[in-house]
Amino acid sequence: MKIMIQELGFFEAVNQRRSVRIFDQNEPFDRDIVRKCLEAAILSPNSSNLQLYNFIRVPENSPLKDSLSSLCMNQKAATTARELIVVVTRRDLWKSRAKANYKYIKGIYEGKPDKKSKQALSYYGVLIPKLYGKYPGWSLLKKIIAWWIGMKKPMVREVGETDVRISVHKSAALAAMTFMLGMKAAGYDTCPMEGIDSKHIKKLLNLPDQSEICMVIGCGKGLPEGTYGARFRIPYQELVFEK
Repeated sequence: MKIMIQELGFFEAVNQRRSVRIFDQNEPFDRDIVRKCLEAAILSPNSSNLQLYNFIRVPENSPLKDSLSSLCMNQKAATTARELIVVVTRRDLWKSRAKANYKYIKGIYEGKPDKKSKQALSYYGVLIPKLYGKYPGWSLLKKIIAWWIGMKKPMVREVGETDVRISVHKSAALAAMTFMLGMKAAGYDTCPMEGIDSKHIKKLLNLPDQSEICMVIGCGKGLPEGTYGARFRIPYQELVFEK
């Protein structure tokens, strides 16, 4: 049966998107829409085009759904969700993702080498390994090098291990936001959750040690009572400045 949903334009989706915490259990739910929105999410901007994240889908009929909901502190946004999306950062995949980019660029410029292609290949073959590689004392040394170069000219300062971790989470969060806006545009609701037991979620999903949970997103058709009050935001003039 084809599920009829109302599609929204971009600004309508942004304005109507809310963190909905109670989802309708009787409304038909189209999992193909979730796939479509995830396909849109992976088109999101991300650091160095490495896409160091995974989305793990846990539908309502999954044997892991109840356990995962429990690890989301039994929030209604999890227990009533028709599907849960676990957004996972995968810093540990940097080598394979850099290699994929290198191979792609090399294929594009094969037979016609130029300065631009050499720079791109050097970026993935030399710079990325230096930024993402892990060696004893390397994080501190990178920061010292950045400080020294920055004494003479503009230089990226966020090169330490914590900075790289933050960058990976930013890319995952950008993709997650695209997903949630897509779901709203398609007529569904979502709720991103940070109040979770990330350690045990990793164990439940059998994830590698170096992975991290960015957030868990509950999905479904929201009920009116699932929106807790009117939206509050700090005024525009307190958040946006011109220089």
